[in-house]
Amino acid sequence: MTLGWGGILRLCLVNAAIGGMSALPVNLFNRLMTVELALPALLPGLLVALHYAVQITRPVWGHRSDAKGGRTPFILGGLACVGLGLVMTAWGIAQAGGAMAMIIWVLAYVLIGFGIGAAGTSFLALLATAAPDDRKGAAATIAWLMLIAGAIFASIGTGVALKPYSPERLMLVVPIVAGLAWVLACVATWGVEKRLGDVPQPDEPSLGAALRATWADPAAKAFTGFVFLSIFAFYLSELILEPFAGHIHGLTPDASTKLSGGKDGAALAGMIGAGILSTFGVGSLRGWAVLGCIVSAIGLVGLGAALPLVPFTVILGFGNGLFVVGAIGSMMRLAAERAGATGTRMGVFGAAQAIAAGLAGLVATGTLDLARIAFSDAAAYGLVFGLEAVLFLAAALVALRLLKPAPILQPGE
Repeated sequence: MTLGWGGILRLCLVNAAIGGMSALPVNLFNRLMTVELALPALLPGLLVALHYAVQITRPVWGHRSDAKGGRTPFILGGLACVGLGLVMTAWGIAQAGGAMAMIIWVLAYVLIGFGIGAAGTSFLALLATAAPDDRKGAAATIAWLMLIAGAIFASIGTGVALKPYSPERLMLVVPIVAGLAWVLACVATWGVEKRLGDVPQPDEPSLGAALRATWADPAAKAFTGFVFLSIFAFYLSELILEPFAGHIHGLTPDASTKLSGGKDGAALAGMIGAGILSTFGVGSLRGWAVLGCIVSAIGLVGLGAALPLVPFTVILGFGNGLFVVGAIGSMMRLAAERAGATGTRMGVFGAAQAIAAGLAGLVATGTLDLARIAFSDAAAYGLVFGLEAVLFLAAALVALRLLKPAPILQPGE
């Protein structure tokens, strides 16, 4: 049994909760550590990298949700871990840092990484089985939109609630935000798995055997490589776009922030457009993934060639949005092909995604720093954007070879 549109929409509220919780370490805590506590910017950067590194455990959570016969406990338990990590981080900030706070922050970000890995992997595995095949593209769009919406609402709501800022107020607001997100996830998952029926027994009872079986499947192995390559390209410009706007185009901080907002808005437009069209049978998940990679590469070439900033940033964002629908929809489809290994497969894909996202920021900033020593700023940024464009085109070629269009069902099938 699968869910209708209302059920899919409600289930995707889980991703809003994940987005809301995961936004605090990247945005609020980053700001408080570097500005209010005057700590090196490298510290929150390393903590965020730690939370990505911990997510290499995603296959563990995916297989456990297969073996235990249910995804909901891992979703709610994972988000409870994230909430605890957020409260611990806020406590360390409220204590104005110090050696004890450093230890607490490391433990907290490990918890956050474990929690996001458990909840995110189990949610995507549940969505992969809950969404009918012809709605997986739209389901991927809704899930991603909810993730972004949750991050926006949590960031804005927390910012408003923290005025005027004080450590005491921080310790009041963060637990409330975490608690509300957890309750939202409870509402989203209530009764869903009862409607879908029992999770099939895992193909392999042990994690090692399940991973070996997944890796022995040529399609799953190749798709893991595609996920790593494409997500690495996707995140390569994430940390350098706003510095590029300042160094090369002279934008002020508020203007560069608006530029990033414009890119995100274009990505949303791309996701919504591809999601709607795929629902009505226009295009395929493979087509949207390939087109998204190509359009993204065009935007990056324009940026690297110092062409007008805003149009090519919008092109990059729009291409990213198309890519997300095709890639995430294909991920859900391939994971759901083996009913007894959906969680394990989603965990393997998610681990590749997390490693690629964490590594991309380090490679991009490191490459930029080295290139700026040898070349002009414009040439250095152009080198990074050019590298990203090449990786996107390579991902498009891999998608053409790897991803298969879904079979077209006749009415009544």
